[in-house]
Amino acid sequence: MIQMLRMPVPHIVLAALTFVAVYSGHARAHGDEDHSQDAKSTSVAPPTMTKPAVITDSVAARRLPDGSLFVPKAVQRQIGLRHRIAEITTMAATAEFNGKVIADPNAGGRVQADQPGRVEGPLPTLGQWVARGQVLARLRPTANSIERGNQRALAAELAAQEAIAEKRLARLEQLEGAVPQKEIEAARIEREALKQRRAAIGASVGTAEALVAPVSGVIAATHVVAGQVVEAGAILFEVVDPARLAVEALAYDPAQAADIAGATAPLPGGSVLDLQFIGAGRQLREQALPLLFRIKTKDAPVAVGQPLKVIAGTRRQHTGALLLRGALVKTGAGEAAVWVRDGAERFLSRRVTVESHDAATVAVVNGLKNGDRVVTEGASLLSQVR
Repeated sequence: MIQMLRMPVPHIVLAALTFVAVYSGHARAHGDEDHSQDAKSTSVAPPTMTKPAVITDSVAARRLPDGSLFVPKAVQRQIGLRHRIAEITTMAATAEFNGKVIADPNAGGRVQADQPGRVEGPLPTLGQWVARGQVLARLRPTANSIERGNQRALAAELAAQEAIAEKRLARLEQLEGAVPQKEIEAARIEREALKQRRAAIGASVGTAEALVAPVSGVIAATHVVAGQVVEAGAILFEVVDPARLAVEALAYDPAQAADIAGATAPLPGGSVLDLQFIGAGRQLREQALPLLFRIKTKDAPVAVGQPLKVIAGTRRQHTGALLLRGALVKTGAGEAAVWVRDGAERFLSRRVTVESHDAATVAVVNGLKNGDRVVTEGASLLSQVR
């Protein structure tokens, strides 16, 4: 039994020594080697490098090879995308005209000089409200030395004739009863006529003429300063009633004037003018027919002479889908296009043919079908995705 217990000892000792050697070798290798690079590589492990890139790609909008856009929901909410389902309906066709704001002929006027003269103040200021008949300035006539001399000579001659008529009338009155009464009356009338002629000549020599407002309104323009010498016919002031403005447009097809039912005009900032069609001329001006519209919008922020685009509704009919003007974008070739939602996060660019419907909307007459989900807000931001 003792021999059997002693026999495995060398094997056991050998196995133990081998284990100690291996363990000590590993221990020395771990202690002698520099693992600073391992530590650095461990601190920037690949998962921490790749995870943000994966997250960024998953939330970034991008253009796909087929030209469509991939826009995640998070980006859609961030840029405020809104869409509208297209409905093809029948609507009135429209026509566009170039026009400008003018003053109503019955509510606007000009103050002009009817003779050469020097303007005297005080003068009205821009935007000042004036009433009809109110004196705006005075015009003192100007004449050369010869004209002034002739007027003074005529005034002196009339004064002498008036004195003679006065004495003749006095003698006839003393002989009343001896001379016919009609001679006395004729002498009295002659004296009064000479007196009036003399007063008129005296007033024409140096009296200033009052320049009055032809209508009630505001001073829209002034073309003169105090002391300025103006010629006859010069425009001095322009008066406009801001509550009664009109729009004059030009139609190059006279047949369009017979179909106009109503009109609007877009303004900068998104506001809209409501217009009422008054009538059309019957004589071409610059190869176009003038059309007159009255502005129905109260306190409209427009000025006389401001150019406008008039969108007039006609009695003709056509089919199309109504969209807000903000839904339209331009392609690289300058064509009109819209963005159509094709799925939750995919958008397609669709070329369309449009006609103006009114100042705020357009009618897409070609390029859309019923049920298309068209982007109406944020379309311009989608066009910037690359």
